[in-house]
Amino acid sequence: MSRRLSSLLVQHGLVYTVLIPGSILTLIPLLWTISTSLKTLDQLNVYPPSWIPNPVAWWNYRELFEIQPIPLYLRNTLIVVAAWEIGGLISCSFVAYGFARLRFPGRDFFFMLLLSTMMMPYIVRLIPLFVIYTKLGWINTFLPLIIPPLLARNPFYIFLFRQFFRTIPEELADAARIDGCSEFGIWWRIILPLSKPAMAAVAIFAFQSAWDDFLAPLIYMGNRPELRTLAVGLYYFRNMPGQLPMVHYLMAMSVLMIIPVLLVFAFGQRYFIRGVAMSGLKG
Repeated sequence: MSRRLSSLLVQHGLVYTVLIPGSILTLIPLLWTISTSLKTLDQLNVYPPSWIPNPVAWWNYRELFEIQPIPLYLRNTLIVVAAWEIGGLISCSFVAYGFARLRFPGRDFFFMLLLSTMMMPYIVRLIPLFVIYTKLGWINTFLPLIIPPLLARNPFYIFLFRQFFRTIPEELADAARIDGCSEFGIWWRIILPLSKPAMAAVAIFAFQSAWDDFLAPLIYMGNRPELRTLAVGLYYFRNMPGQLPMVHYLMAMSVLMIIPVLLVFAFGQRYFIRGVAMSGLKG
């Protein structure tokens, strides 16, 4: 037993010896971003560069709000995030329930057809979508970023929900049908309450995708400053004409974009990992 314990300790020691330096390396860009956001303009030109700002320029964040309309960018971003969350959690789960529990002709074929759309890069669909949205009069509005997500656009979310729904015992739905519950009621009252891990995983994926989305807001409504999201606002702030790049402000704005994603993942990590793991238990 002692020999086995010693072997396990050696194995764990080797694993942590690799993981700890690797984790530190991955954190270096984040730590440098935070450090730069707290430096003055003079400290940015110091060589060799210093990791710890002296003094700590907390006022960079206050001045950032004075230079850029951060509350406006935040409001626009949250509008997009809300559409992604509602579409991901409600619309995609509703479609996934049909593929997981209902029997209809061509169900497996249509599901495979849905999954095949994941192999088509978004950049390939960008021009056709832009033409369609132009003819609909949606360009320079929120509609291209709100309507498609609300209509269960993401096949990955549907796939994740379907796989999770298939792990829920069918007897629960059969008992509900005997009691007169409709399929909509089964989905809403039984399946969704039992699918919190999958919903947490989709919620995190949707939040991260919508929060960091840059290309779609830039293409569809980048010409209207009042509709810019945080990602697009950061891009235009970096390229303001007639103005030198203010790296400390850019890093401060980057930190503001990073913090919400880290908080969401930190609080939902347990459900996120469980949801992704359990979604692949049953094919």
